[in-house]
Amino acid sequence: MFKQNVEQFDLWRSGSDGYHTYRIPALAVTRDGTILAFCEGRKHHRRDFGDIALLVKRSTDGGATWSRQSIVWDDAGNTCGNPAPVVDRDSGAIHLLMTWNRGDDHERDIIAGSSHDTRRVYVTSSIDDGLTWSLPNEITGDVKRADWTWYATGPGHGIQIRNGKYSGRLVIPCDHIESETKDYYSHIIYSDDNGASWNLGGRTPRPQVNECEVVELGGGRLLLNMRSYAPGARARQVARSADGGLTWGDQRTDPALIEPICQASIINCPKSNGIILFANPASASERVNMTLRGSSDEGATWPGHVTLFGGPSAYSDLAAAPDGRVLCLYEGGESHPYEFLRLAFIELDSSR
Repeated sequence: MFKQNVEQFDLWRSGSDGYHTYRIPALAVTRDGTILAFCEGRKHHRRDFGDIALLVKRSTDGGATWSRQSIVWDDAGNTCGNPAPVVDRDSGAIHLLMTWNRGDDHERDIIAGSSHDTRRVYVTSSIDDGLTWSLPNEITGDVKRADWTWYATGPGHGIQIRNGKYSGRLVIPCDHIESETKDYYSHIIYSDDNGASWNLGGRTPRPQVNECEVVELGGGRLLLNMRSYAPGARARQVARSADGGLTWGDQRTDPALIEPICQASIINCPKSNGIILFANPASASERVNMTLRGSSDEGATWPGHVTLFGGPSAYSDLAAAPDGRVLCLYEGGESHPYEFLRLAFIELDSSR
């Protein structure tokens, strides 16, 4: 399924260009073939709070060369993060969903309801292939319920549904925590008007899942692949939707997709006869062994795999490059998983 000659290089190295750490990768390929790589630039430390900006690099030649990083959003000491881009193939616009919180608010305090502010949801858009971005527009009131505390978009890409009744719908995978129960769920938000407005979709029927990505199956059905905290099962959970993400069912553990409780990425490659690809640190105990897997039966089995990096590794995002290769932007390092963001180009083996 995969050719073994994988080309890789570091797109970001922590400690360079004014930031202590680069984390939380996301990818998008525009309608004109520009590759956009997003991440969080954490200015003073590698932790999840504090002064964090959203950054982007661009490649207009299929990934051969890259621009210097530019700032999509930096809010003076606060936390701007969780990049979740989606490309509208109709207009060509790129919409980037994001979250914000005060830099001095920690996750535990937001969950407990004792923070100064809360977690808010924003969107910015680009109509020039990621060169410039609109002012962030807050959509919290449209996509977050009053009894939700913590909230995250993605992290990682969203999709636009290609087939079926909901063709054209933009879908962003998200997660949240309920204030009373402290249970955490995965859910989606969506737009049916090319990103002009955003609505709250369905959540998973059962809790103990959060960071997720979504992929389209045959007939416009959706598969949600989720980080899982289910006791006794160090593996991803999945759920399915037949109504464009308005409701979700068939929630279960996929034992083939082992994980150490971490984010992961999943895509459907339209040029590869329906092959679904999945990337994560393939270990049940620690964040190591970044692995790309392939399925030709809509995720029922995962027979193909290639190891991208055997050392410490964590978050990732996948995309299909303009030349048909697979892109994987992932966190990794020699001593811990947050030393670099490395971009891998993987060629699919069409002979198998």
